[in-house]
Amino acid sequence: MHTCCPICPCALDHPAHAVLIALGEDDLDAALALGLLDAQPCPGCAAGCDAALIAIREARRFALAARGRHRARAARLERIQRERDAARKPRQEPVATPTPTPALPGAAAEALARALAKAKARHS
Repeated sequence: MHTCCPICPCALDHPAHAVLIALGEDDLDAALALGLLDAQPCPGCAAGCDAALIAIREARRFALAARGRHRARAARLERIQRERDAARKPRQEPVATPTPTPALPGAAAEALARALAKAKARHS
């Protein structure tokens, strides 16, 4: 499809013209699909036409870069907040079930058993 420049009288068939037509129709999606971010000015167009294309291309690149920086910052702040929340959360110590320990050590238990046996023997 042959496209003439919508801004200047250039009649060359150049991809930049299709991008400029899409931008003139306020169809940014079509302009991006036609290669706005990589668009090179038409060599036959007037300087003002080329400047408009370059200005629009650079403005879009700047906006996309700003959006990327904003998303990265939001993700970084979210990560920091999660780390802070995790640090503030009280740590739950594992509940240790006490291991049953004998009431008396073995030797003391045997001595007590002998003493009880002697006492029972005296009272019987």
